[in-house]
Amino acid sequence: MSTVLSNNKEETGVRKTLLGASSASATATSNSLRNDKLSRLNSARTSNAPSASSDTGVNHAESYFLRREHRLSARRKAEEEAAINDYKKMYEKALATNQRLKSRLETSKQELTVIQDQLQRAQKGRPGACGSNMLETEKKESWALKKRISDIEEQLKVKADLKMENQRLKDENGALIRVITKLSK
Repeated sequence: MSTVLSNNKEETGVRKTLLGASSASATATSNSLRNDKLSRLNSARTSNAPSASSDTGVNHAESYFLRREHRLSARRKAEEEAAINDYKKMYEKALATNQRLKSRLETSKQELTVIQDQLQRAQKGRPGACGSNMLETEKKESWALKKRISDIEEQLKVKADLKMENQRLKDENGALIRVITKLSK
């Protein structure tokens, strides 16, 4: 039985070798045909007057390869343009997103300053807060200053009255001195 298995293994190995050789020879044959066509194309291109029998075959092959090359280059160009357009669209999308985020950031900053101002005003107006104590002392100082100003204004009025009284007394004194001088003469 071992000989039968070994024979089967050898047969499959031979078959694989034959298949590999046949596929290799088929590949070599297709490569040689392709090279043969290319060499004919190159020779047709290099010579100005190709032979009449191979002229039609070469022209068909040449036009086939030229069309194929043209299609491939057009496809590559379209793919490159699509890739460029994709990058451009991605760039424009990122730019729009950045602008939107910048505007949101600015509005958030403005809202933050408004809220901070409101918070400071609320802390000043709240009794028991440090700011309200200062506000009360400022009110007391303001009241004391207003009272002092009113006292000084009253004193100024009294002083003005005293000046007028003093001037009146000086005038009377001068009149009395004149009367006494006339009487003494």
